[in-house]
Amino acid sequence: MAALQRRPPCCELLLLLNLLWWLWGSEAGQLRYSIPEEVEKGSFVGSIAKDLGLQPRELAERGIRVISRGRSQLFSLNQRSGSLITAGRIDREELCAQSTPCLVSFNILVEDKLNLYPVEVEIVDINDNAPRFLKEEMELKILENAAPSSHFLLMDVYDPDVGVNSIQSFKLSGSSHFSVHVQSQDQGAKYPELVLEHSLDREEEAVHHLVLVAMDGGDPVRTGMARILVTVVDVNDNAPVFTQPIYRVSVPENLPVGTRVLTVNATDQDEGVHAEKTYSFVRITEEISRIFCLDPLTGEISTSETLDYEVSRFYELDVEARDQPGLQDRAKVLITILDVNDNAPEVVVTSGSRAIAENAPPGTVIALFQVYDKDSERNGLVICSISESLPFKLEESLDNYFRLVTNTELDREQVSSYNITVTATDRGTPPLSTKIFISLDVADINDNPPVFSRSSYSVYVPENNPKGVSIFSLNAVDPDSEENAEIIYSLAKETLQETPLSSFLSINSITGVLYALCSFDYEQFRELNLLVTASDRGKPPLSSNVSLNLFVLDQNDNVPEILYPVLPTDGSTGVELAPRSAEPGYLVTKVVAVDKDSGQNAWLSYRLIKASEPGLFSVGLHTGEVRTARVLLDRDALKQSLVVAVQDHGQPPLSATVTLTVAVASSIPEILADLGSLDLPHKSDDSSLTIYLVVAVATVSCIFFAFVTGLLVLKLWHWHKSRLLKATRKGVSNISTSHFVGIDGVQAFLQTYSHEVSLTADSRKSHLIFPQPNYAHTLISQEGCEKNEPLLIQEDSAFCKEEDSLDQAIYIRGWTNSKPWIWPG
Repeated sequence: MAALQRRPPCCELLLLLNLLWWLWGSEAGQLRYSIPEEVEKGSFVGSIAKDLGLQPRELAERGIRVISRGRSQLFSLNQRSGSLITAGRIDREELCAQSTPCLVSFNILVEDKLNLYPVEVEIVDINDNAPRFLKEEMELKILENAAPSSHFLLMDVYDPDVGVNSIQSFKLSGSSHFSVHVQSQDQGAKYPELVLEHSLDREEEAVHHLVLVAMDGGDPVRTGMARILVTVVDVNDNAPVFTQPIYRVSVPENLPVGTRVLTVNATDQDEGVHAEKTYSFVRITEEISRIFCLDPLTGEISTSETLDYEVSRFYELDVEARDQPGLQDRAKVLITILDVNDNAPEVVVTSGSRAIAENAPPGTVIALFQVYDKDSERNGLVICSISESLPFKLEESLDNYFRLVTNTELDREQVSSYNITVTATDRGTPPLSTKIFISLDVADINDNPPVFSRSSYSVYVPENNPKGVSIFSLNAVDPDSEENAEIIYSLAKETLQETPLSSFLSINSITGVLYALCSFDYEQFRELNLLVTASDRGKPPLSSNVSLNLFVLDQNDNVPEILYPVLPTDGSTGVELAPRSAEPGYLVTKVVAVDKDSGQNAWLSYRLIKASEPGLFSVGLHTGEVRTARVLLDRDALKQSLVVAVQDHGQPPLSATVTLTVAVASSIPEILADLGSLDLPHKSDDSSLTIYLVVAVATVSCIFFAFVTGLLVLKLWHWHKSRLLKATRKGVSNISTSHFVGIDGVQAFLQTYSHEVSLTADSRKSHLIFPQPNYAHTLISQEGCEKNEPLLIQEDSAFCKEEDSLDQAIYIRGWTNSKPWIWPG
């Protein structure tokens, strides 16, 4: 109604028709408005917001816009007022020519709902064009014997306006012999004809100058003028006559240029010059004159330009046949253009999105597009299709609009983007088709946790590794994208030996590289179990765990540790005893060592690297047993010094050495006497204590020999040879410094009996130890004994006794074949 109020003043009948037009459109569900042509840009057409039941501010919020096809944008929306306004000047004659009513159709799109509302605007004609003759001057020849009331066709006159604004009347001036008559056709066109009112006399007046004025019915009235020169010619009895008044022909639009359409033919009963005739077009527009040409002599009509059914489907031509004196006849040529399927469908995407979330529900609208075909009938029927393998489908809407919607749920990890080909095919023969390509990206959501390549990892690290070195690299993969695929690595908060794992290891949160924060020691711990977590940056974040077992590999970083003989902490020297009667292979003592490493790094071998008497003693390669290599001679020195090396099998090998002192004598008294003769430095304040020590040793030895003699009588049939002292554990050197005398390894009366005596002065301790036979390779130290005591077997540890009141220590070790014994005293 607003559009009707803005319309310029017009007659009451026109207002009533416009009101009925608007009411009919509202009932039909279509918005209808009308405006006069040539209004200013921005002129009010109608209130779209009001007619759609919306507030003006909702137009921008809901994305309401005008969609038109096939022409420039004629209308636009005022977002502030919610009104439909003109986008520029509108010329009704340019849009619709002579068609009435002149309707402009377009759609209003509501973007958020993808709804369409059809709109139709009628362009009302105003009197903005004056009548115009195609020829402003015309020469007409009329026979002098022409009968009164004869009609003569004049030049064509044209007014682009319609209705009352078109040509309504003609006025002729300049001669009383003529008048003008208006001939109307079915289409409403008016053609003026010159009517002879009175007989002509060429001799009286050979030429008549006439002025023809055409007037329309507009307000104000517009006129057009043409001049007519009438020449009175001599008598010609017969005018040319066409064989048929109307010629009809149908041709396809793809007719090649220059092809003959048809041939018109006229006959003249006259002879000679009066029978010669020519053909020409009359009352044709400039467009028709470009498309068709007429041979003036043969009457053949042919094409001079390509025909186009979509531009014009029908042509009406007026052909005139005129003889030399000037008599003529006219015929109509009606040319119908037949449509061929020469236009492929057109697809216009109206709205759409480039991305869609992978969790979008089925039925989500991706794009809205319109298809149309300029051809007609079956050639203009269009069907749309997409590949059936895609998770999408097409839904048809109104006015040849289609929606592209999802058919199933999407998964970005399987397909991250789609190139959708929409094919529009008409039903012509052969069918033509058009393809458009819609690119759609699937937006990622965080629906996949990081995944490690393996369920668990095992890492082997050599001990003594540098601090801060990278020892392993973990890698997790997240099939999501962007921040949903950015992975953060971390270690579980666990402890090892009550120490947090963060003190031993760290992991780069970005790269997953595992670093050692300290140098590992195989002897402290050999295995470390930890849990590595990989989390993404999605919202909410997802994570996964993997177990990692770290194994520390042993390196040869520990030298062999000699357990026996142990050097006393007070600086004294142990002495191993060997009788002069010992045969080759006699066991003097045994070197016992251990290695904290493992494997071949802990395999030990023993070598004799230095001896005061080469060839006298040998050392077992794997047992460490020191045995005599030959018979002891009288010339052999009492004191023999041996240096034994213990070496492991690591790379590179590590070794340790120990120095042994072996005292050689025929009997214990001799040994004791010889020990006294050893060149040992004395301290004046320790000499008396040494004398007491020697007396005590002699007394004990006598008692011991008495016991052994009795035992020999009882066991004489068992023994044929005897062994003396076996091995000394503590050295005798430096007696004046440490006040220590050691006797170890007295073995006698066959191989089944042996004993060790260790005497110290000034130690205030007395020990009696009886180990089992076949001394073990590795001895176990006893917690209850002092560190400077000989190593004890577990069964003998109960015999460790501390006597704080004694001034001397007596150490006796002996064994039989099966059980220990204690020598009294």
